[in-house]
Amino acid sequence: QVQLVESGGGLVQAGGSLRLSCAASGSILRIPVMNWYRQVSGKQRELVALSTSGGNINYANSVKGRFTISRDNAKNTVYLQMDSLKPEDTAVYYCNALIVGQNVWGQGTQVTVSS
Repeated sequence: QVQLVESGGGLVQAGGSLRLSCAASGSILRIPVMNWYRQVSGKQRELVALSTSGGNINYANSVKGRFTISRDNAKNTVYLQMDSLKPEDTAVYYCNALIVGQNVWGQGTQVTVSS
């Protein structure tokens, strides 16, 4: 059973930066896709950034140029560097891993951006 543990959330002023980390544990040789999602209370969870083990990356339009997803395949860890943060980036951020036969979610980490 794969588990994901996120860290790095917190409170930051607008224009500031945060770095989220997500480490996968369990019997894993390779994780084909690792993503970051976010959710605001009362709204649908949205995909923020996607990363494949082959190096493909994609971002939501709202974060392009400000957020950077990266991963360490040897450690089965994915990161989300968030720069130039805006109040509308405030949300709970979730790590997600797509593995053959499994769709795994982390517990979420709160990011709050004050104006």
